[in-house]
Amino acid sequence: MRELVLIGVGAGDPEWVTLAAVRAIQEIDVLFVVVKEREYDDLVEARRSIIERHRTRPLTMVELLDPPRPWQSVPDYPAAVAAWRAHRLESWGQAVSGHLGEGQSGGFLVWGDPSLYESTLAIVEHLVASASEEITYRVIPGVSSVLALAAAHRIPLNRQGRAVQISPARMLAGGMPEGVDDVVVMLDGKQAFASIDPAGLDIYWGAYLGTPEQLLVSGPLGDVAEEIIRVRADAAARLGWVFDTYLLRRRDREPARGG
Repeated sequence: MRELVLIGVGAGDPEWVTLAAVRAIQEIDVLFVVVKEREYDDLVEARRSIIERHRTRPLTMVELLDPPRPWQSVPDYPAAVAAWRAHRLESWGQAVSGHLGEGQSGGFLVWGDPSLYESTLAIVEHLVASASEEITYRVIPGVSSVLALAAAHRIPLNRQGRAVQISPARMLAGGMPEGVDDVVVMLDGKQAFASIDPAGLDIYWGAYLGTPEQLLVSGPLGDVAEEIIRVRADAAARLGWVFDTYLLRRRDREPARGG
């Protein structure tokens, strides 16, 4: 039997790599390295440093070149994502079949947590289900960017008796969801927060969470939206990439004062 291990390594700080993740890194026989389109040097170096820090013996590494991600420029988003995942599934299946022997375990390092806005787990589920030989898989949780954001701003993620929604930015096109006071927004390359009504909303924004480049801005949305756009653009120009997330929170109404 062969095994695949999805290893969550946290949102950026190497100290956030858990003991369970360290043990998995030490025990795997093969590391499958997903090389994404326009992979950034500092991300590659961060991944390399995690292995060097926690691996004491040689490790076989197999690169998996990610297909291009065209869905930002296509009209049918679901179809584009499905085609991209199918391409990934075929490539990964061939790599696992060709490089992972009987009785061996193969690992994937996953930024943040493998269960949150990360397609690796979905691909591996399909890979295991469609494999001709028996393969098992397990998931090592990691510190997600959502938890890192709340910790960096020193705020609770949820408020008493209220729900928290985690949403991709494209679902904010119509503004804040009805009936929800706290929304964590992921995958926002177009600063959707700047296009919604800011009345009564606070924002807690963070980029490069857990790294020496960490950036934080918070305050009433109407007051700090332009600052976030400027800070984000400056960082992108300086580093060549941005990974950010934020929490939009409805401000509690002040009780009416009696006359």
